[in-house]
Amino acid sequence: MASPFPGMDPYLEDPSIWPSVHHLLITHIGTTLNSLLPPCYVATFQERVFVAGADREIYPDVLVREGPEIGTLSASSRGSELAAIGDPPWLIATADDEVVEPFIELRTAAGDQRVVTVIEVLSPRNKAAGFEGRRLYRQKQREVLASDAHLLEIDLLRSGQHTVAAPREALLRRGPYRYLVSLSRRNQRHRCEVWGILLSSPLPRVSVPLTGTDPDVILDLQAVWQQVYAAGAFRRIIDYTQPPAIPLDDDDARWAEGHLRRSGYRGWTSAEVQGTAADSKTTDAGEKGPP
Repeated sequence: MASPFPGMDPYLEDPSIWPSVHHLLITHIGTTLNSLLPPCYVATFQERVFVAGADREIYPDVLVREGPEIGTLSASSRGSELAAIGDPPWLIATADDEVVEPFIELRTAAGDQRVVTVIEVLSPRNKAAGFEGRRLYRQKQREVLASDAHLLEIDLLRSGQHTVAAPREALLRRGPYRYLVSLSRRNQRHRCEVWGILLSSPLPRVSVPLTGTDPDVILDLQAVWQQVYAAGAFRRIIDYTQPPAIPLDDDDARWAEGHLRRSGYRGWTSAEVQGTAADSKTTDAGEKGPP
């Protein structure tokens, strides 16, 4: 089943869902490129590994303790028992977790298998200020930008720090966006090609550069996204009658509300049905009207 949104589905930015989304995006981008690339290139799957410990915390709602019920204690023993319990502490996990972040490298298929293009799909850890995942990502970004490889960065997360190579100040002057794809070509580091994406827009067809005179491969991100949504069976676990875990701004929230209602994912009141019928011009092209 397809997502109800025309492009990026903001419900999939939920931190509990995103790891599956990220894994499937990397997998389907890689397999799609291998079906499109000339025989002298291959898309390979790589991993960046780091240890995450300090950013993992546990805050219990209640500290549960076995013992006699308070009501069974005498007044004197009840006071001493309460003093022994004390105030509930925070519990901080000390075990380090190994985090694996996949990415894609396009390589020449013969000889030394030289890296031609690096493709990254950003994760929340890459965009979280002060965390190891962001430090390592930025380090890798600098290394690629200093090399002879192209860098294609796909950011489908609204929250977090600006991270792609394209400068944020320049992007804001070009117009509004919610999601980004940034391409830095190896011989044109002074500029980036950027696809700014609105919530109401389909994901773009982006250029994936190769070497020499070989033409760019065109990657249809919307087609890949549809494969990802179906493969992850996300419709089974998403409740579109509720707001997304990562809140939308006011304009996007209003648009999403109307879009989901017109698509049949949320109900309408009788007054809203009448209002929509009187203003049919506001119904998005190709969408169903209110049920």
